[in-house]
Amino acid sequence: MTMIDQARGAAAGGLVTLQPEGWPAPKGYANGMMGRGRVVFVGGQIGWDAEGRFADGMVGQIAQALRNILAVLAAAGAGPQHIARLTWYVTDMEAYRANLKPLGRAYREVMGAHYPAMAVMRVVELVEREALVEIEATAVLPE
Repeated sequence: MTMIDQARGAAAGGLVTLQPEGWPAPKGYANGMMGRGRVVFVGGQIGWDAEGRFADGMVGQIAQALRNILAVLAAAGAGPQHIARLTWYVTDMEAYRANLKPLGRAYREVMGAHYPAMAVMRVVELVEREALVEIEATAVLPE
């Protein structure tokens, strides 16, 4: 797909994955996304449910944080296919790396096969002491 084709797709209201020519294909994320429409910014979501109970472990908390993101997006009439960017903050990068396979399965169970632009970074701690991860999202809904 050429950049012109990608721009047409974004103008039509859908998100388009941006992949520079000659770059290796990323696994589990996109290098960039392009879209046009209403933008939804989802504040950092952590791995607790509506009653404030934390899921067990890093993978459980990631799955719950992603479900929380989808709940916020649903309030805007959006779904995972509208997510253009996810920013992950983890308190233990080694635990994150050690759980990549189960994390990938949990991600796909919640988000499907949609892989937006992503960044993952380690932080010293999060506001909620039990939180192991916090994830922010940016979504674009077609006009």
